[in-house]
Amino acid sequence: MNIFHMKLHYLSLLIILTLFNCKKDGNNSEDNYAYLGGEIMNPNSDFIILSKADVVIDTIHLDKKNRFLYKVNNLKDGLYTFYHGGEIQMILLEPEDSLLLRLNTLEFDESLVFTGKGDKKNNYLINEFLENEIQEQKIFKFCQLKPHVYENRVDSLKAFKLNKLKTFQTKYKQSPLFEKIAQANIDYSYYSSKEVYPFVHFGHNKTEILKSLPSNFYDYRKSINYNDDFYKEHHHYNTFLRYTVNNLALKNHLNHSTDDDFKRSSSCYNLDRLKLIDSLITNKTIKNELLYYFTTTYLSKSIDTENNNTIIESYLSKSTDDVAKAEIKRLAVSINNLKEGSSFPNIKIVDYSNAEFDINSLIKTPTVISFWSNTYYNHFKESHYKLNELKVKYPEVRFIVINIDDFGSDRPKTSLKENRFKFKDEYQFKNPQESKETLAIQPMTKTIVIDKHQKIVYSNTNIFSGGFEEQLLGAINRK
Repeated sequence: MNIFHMKLHYLSLLIILTLFNCKKDGNNSEDNYAYLGGEIMNPNSDFIILSKADVVIDTIHLDKKNRFLYKVNNLKDGLYTFYHGGEIQMILLEPEDSLLLRLNTLEFDESLVFTGKGDKKNNYLINEFLENEIQEQKIFKFCQLKPHVYENRVDSLKAFKLNKLKTFQTKYKQSPLFEKIAQANIDYSYYSSKEVYPFVHFGHNKTEILKSLPSNFYDYRKSINYNDDFYKEHHHYNTFLRYTVNNLALKNHLNHSTDDDFKRSSSCYNLDRLKLIDSLITNKTIKNELLYYFTTTYLSKSIDTENNNTIIESYLSKSTDDVAKAEIKRLAVSINNLKEGSSFPNIKIVDYSNAEFDINSLIKTPTVISFWSNTYYNHFKESHYKLNELKVKYPEVRFIVINIDDFGSDRPKTSLKENRFKFKDEYQFKNPQESKETLAIQPMTKTIVIDKHQKIVYSNTNIFSGGFEEQLLGAINRK
């Protein structure tokens, strides 16, 4: 679609929304509604999902031109979750907003722009989100500085954000709700930068790092509500809570640990995290989500069955979310079935000519199985570049690459073609959800190495890790 037709289409949509706003809704005298519409380029599915507070409002289907227009009745003003093809972003809706969005799934967050009534506040929030991602990289570098120097740097970043918000508020009058959310973005982002310091700092002696902090470094904690129901789905608040749990549990852990060097992967530290959540958080939703997050994070990186069971028992005794507890149990079973020396599960995969295979029928030599998704597009590209290098260096190894998405083959095929990646040894799951659970695919960088006898050598490694090629040589040399 050329620029002229694109602008014409948006103009027509805006006119329609204006007419809707001029017309009073006889069934809604309080005008508590909003319109949401827009266009999605390179869609990963033919629908979007709109939800609020974990409750799905509706599944909104795209038309043949990948556009949609939807009226939110009985609007509860606040942050809403906009979901499409595995990507999630937040939007702020208030009564009588008429918001149009446009995005390209290949650059989901970076391409997202808004027009219509309510566009200024949402463009501000998405730009603030993107800028914060860039600043996080700076903060990780700053963490190597001395505490007082680091504090000055993050204080300056906060002052810059506050000044930018003040300028925006002067130029565009906004609601108290927007101002509350925008201020929280700045505050919780700042608090997160404080909480992450001991972990990102290169020093291994975390006790000494904590002792080196100024006495007032964490004074803001005195005013924090760790059970804030209003912010429970707020990105910056949830990030802050995760960093805070890490940090407070670290202090508790160091009080009784006898290890010389702190290991974040230790079961002892992870038990301390679960205990801290249980004692600090009373809001059931927040507590359950934090317990689930840290338990799955630990399990996805661990191959120690005994310690896994200890972590799971602790989790099950603290969570009240029966659905999540069932998921954890299934995850534990999958991880236990993928132990070193176990036979690789014979799942079904499909190539891009729609031919179906039992995966074990393809494993006759040492084999590496890795995964990708359009949702993690940068990982998709970088992992394929890396795999191409490894294929040249290790011709005796078969590299099977599986797309895990469950929205058909068109989008993955397009991604491969656009980046000039060959289709050889590229597959999708026949049953994506079932297969992802069986192979416990989390995180996306997970790689499985199998020997020529179809036995698992490594169930959870990473092609980007420094020791991966050594692991690969070990699999090649197995008798």
